[in-house]
Amino acid sequence: MAQEVLLNVENLVVSFDTDRGKITPVNGVSFQVKRGKTLAIVGESGCGKSVTSLSIMGLIPGANGKIEGGAIEYDGQDLLKFSGTQMRKLRGDKIAMIFQEPMTALNPVYTIGNQIMEVYKLHREMSKKEAFDHALAMLEKVKIPDPKQRMREYPHQLSGGMRQRVMIAMSLACNPDVLIADEPTTALDVTIQAQVLDLMKDLQTDLGTSVIFITHDLGVVAEVADDVVVMYAGDIIERGTVFDIFKDPKHPYTQGLLDSLPKSSDTKNEELQAIKGMVPSLFDLPQGCRFKDRCALAEEACGESSPELEKFSDTHEAACFVTSRNNAA
Repeated sequence: MAQEVLLNVENLVVSFDTDRGKITPVNGVSFQVKRGKTLAIVGESGCGKSVTSLSIMGLIPGANGKIEGGAIEYDGQDLLKFSGTQMRKLRGDKIAMIFQEPMTALNPVYTIGNQIMEVYKLHREMSKKEAFDHALAMLEKVKIPDPKQRMREYPHQLSGGMRQRVMIAMSLACNPDVLIADEPTTALDVTIQAQVLDLMKDLQTDLGTSVIFITHDLGVVAEVADDVVVMYAGDIIERGTVFDIFKDPKHPYTQGLLDSLPKSSDTKNEELQAIKGMVPSLFDLPQGCRFKDRCALAEEACGESSPELEKFSDTHEAACFVTSRNNAA
């Protein structure tokens, strides 16, 4: 029996008007999130990962941002047709998000307790006493030490790891169906990162939440993901199961990301492999394949047109002329 699709993003296009002209950081992105599973969206900074997540949450700034096309379907409902009021009811209740930097996401003038209690009062219409009890229970669930004391403290009084646990508590307060985690471990040291990842996996198991995990760290992906989408300069260039991506990466960019990981089997003090160059500016995208200027396999055809995603198996797709030709051969 096929796994139920809870969130379906289809051909999403997002643009921004700037002083230098229009840019399109998300260019026809499609993926599905299955119920109770984790989808990792991978890529370097500037590839469109966070803009994709903000689009799902309905948080694209209306002053200069616009969703130009596509559909975002949650449980059969197109979120792009929701009013602002409908999205506010959904956001934090059915779909929640852990933002990249908790120090800027948390309000510095409200206590930790007040900020978690607000979620319950808004979405569950609880009394102050009920909201307090539930907020305290959530802090205990995310293993915050001395939770009663933390309820009375402000964000600046907590360490980075504890602030991130508070963000997880807030986002999971209403047992959302979908949790978007936007690089939730980037600013943490490796010990705290491991604790946060273990915590998220435990809570996902307990609550059955579907997770979109946004990261540039493929080492983290190997630990948490069921399915993987690789983005580059606004495009999806490869997608498959976590086994597909790590066992048989098809796109040179995905291969480059994997090659840049430290190998536990290495006995020599060899330098890490790096992908040359940088993600191109959205104001000056190359013609054809957007990765061609950084790709060791690039050939003439790569500069003439942009490759489409091609199926290599029922679960694995990639967009690369060279890989497609080699596969056909």
